[in-house]
Amino acid sequence: MLPIEPGIEFQMSMLLFVALGGYLLAAWIHQSAVVGAILIGILIGPSGFGWITYTTFVANLAHLGAVILLFVVGLEFKLREITDWRYFWIALGGVVFPWLAGWALALAFGFSDKAAVLIGTALTATSIAITANVLQEMGQLRTGVARAIISAAVMDDVLSLMALALTEHMVDGSVSGSVLAVLFFKVILFLLVGGILGQRVFTPLITRMDESKLARSYPEFIFVLAMAIAFLYALVAEAVGLSAIIGAFLAGVALEGVQLKNSRQFRDGADYLRVVFAAVFFISLGVLADVRQLTWEITAFLLALTLVALLSKWLGCGLVARLVGERWRQSMSIGIGMAPRGEVAMIVALLGLQQGVIGQPTYLSLVFMSLLTTLVTPPLLRHTIERHSADPSRPAAGGI
Repeated sequence: MLPIEPGIEFQMSMLLFVALGGYLLAAWIHQSAVVGAILIGILIGPSGFGWITYTTFVANLAHLGAVILLFVVGLEFKLREITDWRYFWIALGGVVFPWLAGWALALAFGFSDKAAVLIGTALTATSIAITANVLQEMGQLRTGVARAIISAAVMDDVLSLMALALTEHMVDGSVSGSVLAVLFFKVILFLLVGGILGQRVFTPLITRMDESKLARSYPEFIFVLAMAIAFLYALVAEAVGLSAIIGAFLAGVALEGVQLKNSRQFRDGADYLRVVFAAVFFISLGVLADVRQLTWEITAFLLALTLVALLSKWLGCGLVARLVGERWRQSMSIGIGMAPRGEVAMIVALLGLQQGVIGQPTYLSLVFMSLLTTLVTPPLLRHTIERHSADPSRPAAGGI
């Protein structure tokens, strides 16, 4: 019998079969497919059977999945829907409250000032990909609550990444207001120019290309063009200091108004890509966590950190949402939907570890806090939305 080499084909096959297992597990425990994928990732990762580790290949596929997922989500939103001033205040509450709470908790556990600042920063960012996927799975992306959550989460990520930039300079002792001002200017310029280019240049371009002889001969041409634009936005976003998924989301919003006559709908193609690669993204979150390294000391701080992480988003976003005019039920859903942390928390944790500001136990706590908030959010969000939705019998749409 020939041995199976762990090449790309083997890894991809394994990941997709594992994704199917995630669906089965989710159905068995009556939870979101996101929860099933993360749990199955823990089971087959270093914490369980050790079949898959967080290799560069898995990391790259996961990154690809997050970018495609947010591009597909962006296609459901109009630009004017995400620029409401209320969402900015919700996002601001979702950054300030968690930062102060994380900073105070770290000081209470005896951390240094630099470590406390870093831990507070790790609690600020929202993982848009998790909440967006749950809302899409439930067929709720077009609702007012979903619009508030996604829009506020986008602004939240912008503010969090600016906080990250400030933290990096504080950690290495080179705090500079000019550096932060330049970053803020680049971010605002990217969001404005990206939105305008999408509506004034790329949308008309795609429409004209759809009517050309080339598109009639090759119906897939427009799909390739749309995906190229999505990854171009992701590339530019990273270049200006933002997350690639923010760029992909903006690309989706910018192309929302495209109407095709002759070409294959790029929305359908992008959604098929999402199903495959987003599954790998959620599995990778489970693979990344190695529960064998937890000790009782780490676990105590981890539980306190996770509780603070959840409550600070629920209160910071939920209360502000109520103050700016949302009803209590919607405000509750918004607070819960903003709770999962993501890649920014892990980036902050890695930064602190590399700079020697925090040790391995604290690093593990931050990584597992990100994972636990990700696991807790989908069932809670599903419960609150199904309970308070105007149309609770509306069928779910899609899976991972």
